[in-house]
Amino acid sequence: MILSTFFGADLLGSASALVVAGLLGVAFGVFLEQAGFGSSRRLTGIFYLQDMAVLKVMMSAIVTAAVGLRVLVAAGLLDLSQVHQLETVLAPQVVGGLLFGVGFVTGGWCPGTALVGAASGRADALAFLAAAGLGSLGFAAAWPALSSFAREGACGVCALPETLGMPAGLVVAAVAAMALGAFVLSERLEARARARASS
Repeated sequence: MILSTFFGADLLGSASALVVAGLLGVAFGVFLEQAGFGSSRRLTGIFYLQDMAVLKVMMSAIVTAAVGLRVLVAAGLLDLSQVHQLETVLAPQVVGGLLFGVGFVTGGWCPGTALVGAASGRADALAFLAAAGLGSLGFAAAWPALSSFAREGACGVCALPETLGMPAGLVVAAVAAMALGAFVLSERLEARARARASS
């Protein structure tokens, strides 16, 4: 039996899909707060090489999703055409990633964690969300001038196995190995930071 998805059934805009998305979003926010990611100090620790929790969580999520998808596909339970995959558009995604990084460093939040911080009553998170809203309005106003740039470097859905010409299982194994290396490096950096703080 092939698993069905809201995307595969063309129901992403349905009421049931929105309810499920809302419930998942609330659950995600609760787990973020419990993990300490409702604090901008905790989030920005990665930039000072003191607290690498953000890197560990993100790498864990990537590996879990990659392995989970591969297992479901190999078991014949999932057809990847049933899963929404974002199109790769190189120029705007590179620029957007850089802007996101600058915003993360200067503001101490990303949009998702800022919502968690705002729900916890943190004023800096509210300020960050207000600035993000203004930035979105500015982007919408500038859209006529940016619309052509928004398609610069479009190359469709580009998955790593096809792009690299490697079997999907091997790519997943390489990503998992990279994550393991990142965990080891993170532990060493955190230990060094603790040693400096105690000296």
